[in-house]
Amino acid sequence: MEKRETLKVTIPDPWKTRKIYLTLIALAFIMIATVTFFLTVGEISKPVISVTPQITHIGERSSITAIFEDKQSGLSQIKVIVTQGKETHTLINQTYRGESEKKKTLAFVIEPRTLKLSDGPATISLFAYDRSLWRNEGILHVLVTIDAHPPQLSLVSPITHINLGGAGVVGFRVSKPVNIAGVKVNEEFFPAYPAPIAGAPGYIAYFALPIDALSQGNAIKLYARDLGGNEASAPVAHLVLKRKFRHDRMPLSEQFLNSKMPEFAQLNPALQGKSPLEIFIYVNSEMRKENNAFIRNICSRSEAKRFWEGAFLRMKNASTMARFGDQRTYTYQGKEVGTSVHEGVDLASTANAPIEAANNGIVVFTGSIGIYGQTVIIDHGQGVFSLYAHLASITTQKGKMVKKGDPIGTSGQTGLAGGDHLHFSILVNGHFVNPEEWWDAHWIKDNVEKKLGEVS
Repeated sequence: MEKRETLKVTIPDPWKTRKIYLTLIALAFIMIATVTFFLTVGEISKPVISVTPQITHIGERSSITAIFEDKQSGLSQIKVIVTQGKETHTLINQTYRGESEKKKTLAFVIEPRTLKLSDGPATISLFAYDRSLWRNEGILHVLVTIDAHPPQLSLVSPITHINLGGAGVVGFRVSKPVNIAGVKVNEEFFPAYPAPIAGAPGYIAYFALPIDALSQGNAIKLYARDLGGNEASAPVAHLVLKRKFRHDRMPLSEQFLNSKMPEFAQLNPALQGKSPLEIFIYVNSEMRKENNAFIRNICSRSEAKRFWEGAFLRMKNASTMARFGDQRTYTYQGKEVGTSVHEGVDLASTANAPIEAANNGIVVFTGSIGIYGQTVIIDHGQGVFSLYAHLASITTQKGKMVKKGDPIGTSGQTGLAGGDHLHFSILVNGHFVNPEEWWDAHWIKDNVEKKLGEVS
């Protein structure tokens, strides 16, 4: 007999398939629920706390900003406590209900005298609790020193004589470490630099007295702020020596306008199509302000070490063409079209005369600066800078340490110059002062060396 094979057909069990799907769905729900739990009420991460600014000292009145953050379940409570010895003071204790607070920024003030804190160590403790079942706790302890007393300032230098438009120098001491010290002339701040005075640690500050100081006020005072933010000031006895500044009327010729103004039009597309006179008015006003602000910014950061020694060099065999503080009125066809104050001394010799570094220092700028043309700026340390403008060529480079008398370029007539000459300026922390003082060995001796106790 012939054998027949039987074909077996397996029919899927619909209930079994359904159970698999249901199991997978259940597992998915469990996973989602688990993740949700640990991301919210079941989270185990702690809140994060930060403080700005970073503080090490608390002064007479210190402001602090604290940031509390919990990105998952949110914040439920925040506390800030100050502890000194066995005494505890609660500054902040806030509870949050209802809508979740993910991030909270709180500013608070610590006044040691109000809290009856003594000078010395203390701890600021910041606590944050989240809204999870475990009420996770974030803690930040900040160790600080309480110092509620301002520094004391003592002037070492005798009465200061200072010329209008000139520089002043004071030496002083501070009773404790400070992070800012210097001199304020009205509200203008001039930083001081650590320097030995008569063999003992102290500070020296160079400052500038504006040529219009008598009309604007000439309050001069020492200023210091310690690590806790406590401030102190003390008046500087001084005598202002009056000085008259020249007033010049300078007619603008067609030749000067037509030869010089196209150079400035090429530098600024907005000047294209303007007349030479319109270009000059813009250059003498707006560009002059921009250039001086640029120079001031460069000269606002100085090396703390003093590099310069003795009187500054004056350009050799040069005649003085214009002085510091000259009040200039520009005219065109008999009409006034602008004014300016000359911020240096113009010196002229032969064309392309060699220009030398006036004293030791670091070259901090080489290049073109608008009305000043090709320019070199040297940092002599402790806020004193020299500037050399209208150069035909520059033979030094930024970052180079130069010695007094080193060649740095040649004279020229780049920028807003009508002939070959050197425009020489001295700046004190970005403020132009009379260079003639710095050429004077007698002035250097009386105003710097004696105040530092370097000579008797």
